[in-house]
Amino acid sequence: MRAILTVLALLLPPAAQAQDSSLQALQTADASRGWEAVGRLNMNGVGFCTGTLIAPNRVLTAAHCLFDSRTGQRIDTTQLEFLAGWRTGRAEATRTITRVAIWPGFRFGTGAALTNVPTDLALLALNRPIRTTSIRPFSIARAAPRRGDAVAVVSYGRGRAEAPSIQESCRVLDQRGDGVSVFSCSIVSGSSGSPVFAVQDDDVQIISVISAMAQGSDRPVALGMQLTDRLATLEAALDTGATGAVAGQPQGARTSARFLRP
Repeated sequence: MRAILTVLALLLPPAAQAQDSSLQALQTADASRGWEAVGRLNMNGVGFCTGTLIAPNRVLTAAHCLFDSRTGQRIDTTQLEFLAGWRTGRAEATRTITRVAIWPGFRFGTGAALTNVPTDLALLALNRPIRTTSIRPFSIARAAPRRGDAVAVVSYGRGRAEAPSIQESCRVLDQRGDGVSVFSCSIVSGSSGSPVFAVQDDDVQIISVISAMAQGSDRPVALGMQLTDRLATLEAALDTGATGAVAGQPQGARTSARFLRP
């Protein structure tokens, strides 16, 4: 990861002047209302990530969340479980995973390489749709935010695995030409797969998924990918029954994956 941090320190623009908001735990029903579609993705015996319901039977997360960091092997789909709205020992809905589709070109073996971030995306099919009035799937934004725009992140992570936390205002620091988005948002291990939201006129839409954390020129930063119209490709892969990387890319041991054991 050290080489990546050096590159970021050289390429990041000056930090946005607006003050980022701090993390707030969503530990009560009132505080978490409207965010129930964000949940914890458990990998049995390996750790957890964050995932988001984008349709009644579809969850969006980071591709590296589907691999065992100790062996570099894909985690068996039967060992994955999505806990929508997980909070203080209770989930609004619990589902297992039947199929996954990973973005073409993702290579777990390259670890936290900057070139891996744009492909670190996966779509999961649930065993049964989640259709409850308390859980509303989030939509994907059609346009990427601009540098300096305010965004929000809802995530689980180290030290806050039993309830999600929200950072209601952090900033887009850069939209790189290689498809990497750089944010000032606060993330920790376990936050991989977290949704990054654009909020406009009470309309909340996903604009990225957290892939990694790094050290910028003056502070830690979060890295995600630019989504644009990529979900259609992943959806098509699920429809054809794909269970691994869309393009059948070879995989290998990842030496610096951001996992957290429950």
